[in-house]
Amino acid sequence: MDCKNISLERTIQLLSLIKDFKRFSSADLEAVARVCHWQHYHKEEAIVRYHDESNSAFLIAQGAVRVNYFSLAGKEVILCDLTAGEIFGELTAIDGRPRSATVVAKEDSLLASISSSAFIELIYTNCNFASAVLQRLTSQIRRLTERVFEVETLKVPNRIRAKLLHLAQTQAVIVNNEAIISRAPTHVELACLIGTHREAVTRELNKLKEKKIICCRGHEIRILNIDRLAEMVDEYAS
Repeated sequence: MDCKNISLERTIQLLSLIKDFKRFSSADLEAVARVCHWQHYHKEEAIVRYHDESNSAFLIAQGAVRVNYFSLAGKEVILCDLTAGEIFGELTAIDGRPRSATVVAKEDSLLASISSSAFIELIYTNCNFASAVLQRLTSQIRRLTERVFEVETLKVPNRIRAKLLHLAQTQAVIVNNEAIISRAPTHVELACLIGTHREAVTRELNKLKEKKIICCRGHEIRILNIDRLAEMVDEYAS
């Protein structure tokens, strides 16, 4: 659903929440704001689909999305979940190739889209925007490298521990060696994230509960000992 009544001032305010734009000046934010088109997506509504030829980049102002694709056998592979403040779709905006994954709203979400031509123009004309895009792409490469390493070198139980540690470090606030993952993935979702099955996830989470490393309540996973979890990941990776 299009949102055509968002003012320039409100757009700038929303863009200031985007993580990659934290150091932007008011002028930088205004330059981006002038090429944004706002859209509201309902929960489970597809934003882009695998191999479609849309070419916009998207900024998540409110809500959350899931990036995934399905194997030929129909198995879901979850690449990542993105929350407010994140960007996606920049690869297609840059190279013009078909989408490499499907993106679906996990909850009602407000997104700004930037056409490929406007996105490229910002890269060429705004140094801060270009720097933000480069840093974001570098970060993605590093994370993909880590994921390949985990899949190739870690056994399933340690991949689960590594994923929990990553979620705690990126989606939670660590206080007194503890962290609460408030939007924790389900056992099925966690299995899809690391390339295993639900039963393996359930077994390992139960073991971590017995060792007082985690506790679960509703949709939350509380990490009770971040340092020990990190030690376990390192121990079994060596």
